[in-house]
Parts: sequence; C-alpha cells; structure tokens
Amino acid sequence: MAYAPVPESVVATEALVATGMLPMLLLASAALTAPVSLFLLSLYRRAVLRVMALRAGTGPTRTQTGGVASPTPVALEIKVVDSGAIDAVALPQYDRAVHSLVTATVIYVAAGFAYAVVLTSPWLLFPGDEGMPFARVLWLMSCYLWPTALAAGMLIAVSRGQRALVSIAYFSMLFAVALYGVFERSQVTVGDLATFWLLTNAPATLLLLAFLHRRVRAVGPLVLSFMVTAVIGSQLLLSLTGPGDARGTGLWLALLVLGFALFGVAGWSFLKLLGRWYEQRRMSDQSLTLDAMWLLFGVVQSITFPSQSLTWVFTGLLGFGVYKIVSRAGFAVAGFPRRDAASPMLLLLRVFALGGKSERLFDALSKRWLRAGGICMIAGPDLAATTVEPHEFLDYMAGRLSRRFVSGGEDLDRRLRAVERDPDPDGRYRVNEFFCYADTWQPTMTKLAAGADAVLMDLRSFSRSNQGCIFELQQLLDSVPLDRVALLIDDSTDRVFLETVLQEAWHRVDTASPNRTLAAPQARLLRVSEEKSADIRGALKLLLAGSSIQRQPA
Repeated sequence: MAYAPVPESVVATEALVATGMLPMLLLASAALTAPVSLFLLSLYRRAVLRVMALRAGTGPTRTQTGGVASPTPVALEIKVVDSGAIDAVALPQYDRAVHSLVTATVIYVAAGFAYAVVLTSPWLLFPGDEGMPFARVLWLMSCYLWPTALAAGMLIAVSRGQRALVSIAYFSMLFAVALYGVFERSQVTVGDLATFWLLTNAPATLLLLAFLHRRVRAVGPLVLSFMVTAVIGSQLLLSLTGPGDARGTGLWLALLVLGFALFGVAGWSFLKLLGRWYEQRRMSDQSLTLDAMWLLFGVVQSITFPSQSLTWVFTGLLGFGVYKIVSRAGFAVAGFPRRDAASPMLLLLRVFALGGKSERLFDALSKRWLRAGGICMIAGPDLAATTVEPHEFLDYMAGRLSRRFVSGGEDLDRRLRAVERDPDPDGRYRVNEFFCYADTWQPTMTKLAAGADAVLMDLRSFSRSNQGCIFELQQLLDSVPLDRVALLIDDSTDRVFLETVLQEAWHRVDTASPNRTLAAPQARLLRVSEEKSADIRGALKLLLAGSSIQRQPA
C-alpha cells in the first residue's frame, strides 16, 4: 500500500517541537515583547505630545471663563472630606458595581478551573501514569490554577496589600496540597513539587510580568501576538528550506529576515482584526489582556509535557478554547452585557505632571468605576501610554494618529455623540479618550464637563504652574453642580494656592451657573492615597452619591 508523503510544513513543525525549538521561540518572542512595547509606547507618547502642541486652526483658541458676573450671593465653603467616613456609608449603586466585578471574577475563576482540568487530563494518559493517585491530580490542578490566581489579582486588587492577599491565598492552598501529596506519597519530596511548579509556571510568569506591567499592558498583548507570529514564522521558513549546514551565513540571514517579514504581514493582519473586533465591541481591553495571558500559559505549559508527540502541543490551545467557551457562557448566564439605567459617565481631570501617580490612581480607580459607568478624559502625557486602546495604537502604527484628534466644533460634537456608553461583553464600561490640539482642548473640556454625571479632578502636585487646571476649576464652578465634583489632594498639593484659586473663581462664577442658587455651596477636597483601597472606595462613593444619574427618580 502506498502512503501519501507527509507535507513539508508538518515535518518542519514536528522538528520545531522535537528539538525543543518551539518553546525557545515562544519564550524569546515573549521576552522581546516588553522592550519592543516600551520602545513603541515611547514613540507613541512623543507623537501624541507633538500633535497636542499643534493648532487645529478651525475654531477659537480660548473659551472665555466667567465673563461679567454679578457678586455671588453666598460665600463658597471649602471642606476637606474624610474618605473613611464616606467609605462607611452604604450606597446601592456602588454595591451594584462591586457585584458586577465579583461576578466577572467568579466567571473568570470558573473558566480558569476548566482550563486547569484540560491541562491536567493528559497526565492521566501518559505512560506510567495509570491509576494516578488523587493527591497527584490535586497537585497538578493546583499548579495549572496559577494563571487563575494572577487573573483574580488583576481584576479585583487595587492596592499592594490586596495583591499580596490574593497571592497568599493561592500559595496557602498550594502549600496545603503539597503537604497532602507528601503525606500520601512518601517518595515525593517538597523539593520535587517545588521544582515541578517552577518548571510549569516560572517561565510564563516572568514573561507575563514583563509584558503585562502597567507601563506596557495597554499594547503588550498586541505586540506579543505580532512577535510570536513573526518569530515562529521566520524559524519555520528556515526549517522548510532544509538543514542549516547546506546554507551559507548570508543566505541564512536573508531567509530569517524574509520569514520575519512575510509572517510579520500575517501578524499585522491579525492585529487589525483584533482592532476591528474591539471597535465592534466584541471584546474589551481587559478581556484581550486576560486572553493573552491564558494563551501564553497554555502554550508554554503544554510544551513541557513529558512527550515529544506533536499532538500534546495543542493541549494548551484546547485549554484556551475551553476557557473562552466557559467565560463567554458565564457572561451570557450573568446577563452581560447589560447597561444599568443608572450608569454615570465620569469626567476625569488631573495635573498632567503626575506621571506614575496618575497611572497608579487610574489603574485602581478604573477597576471599580468601569463596573458602574464609563470614563471620559482628555489625553495627556501622563496617561498617553497607559490608556491607549487597540484601535488608537494601530492608527498610530499605520500613520493615522491625527484622525484621533478633535479638529473643531463640528468634529467635537460628532465625537461626543459617539461616546461609548454601553458595556463590553464582560460587563465593563469603556474609557473615552479625547485627543486635543492646543486650541481645541478648552472647548472640549467645557463640553465634557457640562455633560458629565460626575467629575473627579486629581489635584495632587497642583501649584501655580498648572494654568490649565486653573481654567478647568473655573469651568467646573461655571457649569457643573458642586455635589457632582470631587477634588483629590495630598501633601504635594499647594493647598493655600488651591483655596485662593477656588475663591477667586467663585467671585467670577457665571451668572448661569447652577451653583449660584445653592444655599450653602461647598467645594469638596478629598485627601487620598492610591495605595489605600479605603480612599479609592471613598472617592467612588462620593462621586456616585453626587452624580446626576443617582439623583434621578427610579
């Protein structure tokens, strides 16, 4: 009987597995992701700053503040609010947001458990594993649940203490299982179990921490997808062209570059597909990050199985597929996505010079607020690389960054009508970022403030040099009811100057301001620390309690 020849592509793929080249290429691709992401984000941030300094030239360069106003009837009280006291107050809308977050976390944990079952199952089929004891099955499951613990920390932890608690909970469980395994099988030592855990989880964890660090998380999954496609593709082309000793150095390098370029085109096409899915609301930025994490673990963990068969390499992909099916089914059962009738839109303003402090606060704040409603903000240098969305980054890579900038009044109105107010499939709302030229940011801020349900202004490090913030404070007093506004401060805030600015702005407040009719107008200052979850909860409750949506009758 004649047999059909095995295709060269299959032979080449099997060679990558059998020689251990595939895991090396995957790890190399992930390792390259962090520096490449940092480099691209640095270029992206510079490009954003460069365009922000330009003028659109299509409208007024300045919005008038205050104008001629009659004296205010009552004095403005400036009050420092205790975040602890606010945190102790029960608020139904905050409870609904927490319930949404907890529900999503439970769904991802269930999906992670299903993934662990898939990754554990092949061990029951390997030679010598017949009649595998329950202790070993339990240990394998515990090891493959590590990405689930990481995901839980990413979803719910807003402080270092909470992240530590998640890690302590997982490793306490792991230690208990290890002791049970040693007790049941005396020939197994704790050192053996620790070695297995490290071989199974350490490589992917180190690479995960590199490309999912806060500074590169926004584009890390995209860059990783491209790098894996291009790097493995280049090596596959080398394998298809025959053994390396039959080629000279020049030809070898040429094939390597050609393979990277050819498969890089495929990688770029895949990135554009992800961008379209994101714009079509088929995924959220958070689900994209979690998907990349589980896929990385799945591939890396499956290639460590004690078998050289090509079949087992796809176990990780199968586990990832099961994770996706369970998570999607869970969101459907939970009724996601559903828009709460009381989903407020938050306008986030801040001192652009905060840098890392802005990033940490935004990360902690968004985890909870985006379960209640969306966020609008004006793009700035502090968060330019942190809040970039997939389609925005792809526009930059394609040389179309300027299309993201507000060019004038009609364009601003169009963008305001297009603001995302519905949640993504995982129940999480979106951040709506407005990129502005030097002569369009003031009209943009004014209209955003007028339409916001709540306003949070981060005034840490505020001083006389922050003239843009002075303009924004005037606009808030002119157009936003004060019970919708919270001003964040800490020891770095020039408190005396801030109070002076607020009092002067109050004396110039517009005659049409909704605050002029207040019997006891009050500007609320909230002292916070981004490392204290109680402060974050207090800020959220203060904003939710004062939002216009909250005050509307049911």
